[in-house]
Amino acid sequence: MKSDRYRESGVDIDEANRFVEMIKPLVRRTHHSGVITNIGGFSGLISLPVEGMEKPVLVASTDGVGTKLKIAQMMNRHTTVGIDLVAMCVNDIIVHGAKPLFFLDYLAMGKLDPDMARDVVQGIAEGCSQAGCALIGGETAEMPGFYADGEYDLAGFVVGLVGNDKIIDGSEIGVGDQLVGIASSGLHSNGYSLVRKVVFEEMGLQAGTFVDELQTTIGEELLRPTKIYWELIHNLTRDIKLLGISHITGGGIVDNLPRSLPRSCLAVINLGSWDIPPIFKFLQDNGNLSQAEMVRTFNNGLGLILTVQKEHVEDVLGRARAVGEKAFIIGEIKERGEEKAPVRFV
Repeated sequence: MKSDRYRESGVDIDEANRFVEMIKPLVRRTHHSGVITNIGGFSGLISLPVEGMEKPVLVASTDGVGTKLKIAQMMNRHTTVGIDLVAMCVNDIIVHGAKPLFFLDYLAMGKLDPDMARDVVQGIAEGCSQAGCALIGGETAEMPGFYADGEYDLAGFVVGLVGNDKIIDGSEIGVGDQLVGIASSGLHSNGYSLVRKVVFEEMGLQAGTFVDELQTTIGEELLRPTKIYWELIHNLTRDIKLLGISHITGGGIVDNLPRSLPRSCLAVINLGSWDIPPIFKFLQDNGNLSQAEMVRTFNNGLGLILTVQKEHVEDVLGRARAVGEKAFIIGEIKERGEEKAPVRFV
């Protein structure tokens, strides 16, 4: 006799199975020749493409989207946060020169909404396509009583591969090397707890409020997806030696740039040397935020900062433009000496 008690408690196994069938075509589009299994098994299997790679090293990262999800839920727009999820993970491994191989996701909600969940997975698949990696599995958890209706959370996991002799770790950075900033697409996926406080609590805006300074609604601006930089880094590392790469996420330039610098190095950043998207001035002015708080909370228009030798700067700038990225010379490396902070703004 069939029992519906589990469904009555809020979990519908049949609906979950239908959802898996619904997303299979989205997932298959991300697969490459190394993928061995199809979605629906207990695990995802993938072969490692190590031909010609000396001492291959696996590189892994995990991340989420944070409270940017609140904006998606507020607007009932769920196709872009999946791109954010992939971007936050992938950008963390390409800074070491790794090629993304595969991605796994975790999606949890109170009650499965197949259409909403499909939109999320569609975004994840799009992000994987941009990053050149395969979506080989994941978990969709239905947790009644834990999440309110319409709420969900996301986590992602990426694994990549790099030859041991090609790892970018910042160890060769020295005095005179140049800092090249790569433009962000906006806020990316950091600082949204502060953003929501300023925009919705203090200013009292609605997601659909049109903001003249931004030339769009505040909701559209805040949902702008995080840029994925795989194509650029892949293009550059083929024949240019990048000494260091920093992914500018939570903590801004202040906390993230030092993660790729030797202890003896000081990064001198020239404020005003790059284009800052209007959203940052909008938040600074309306949130009464200091410059110090801005550079330690937000990316301020820079998604990556590359450290390169001076003779490679023009080549890096040209290649960035060739793949549609904006790049700026934003500073240089000097001897740190007795300075306490590893980053100085001038």
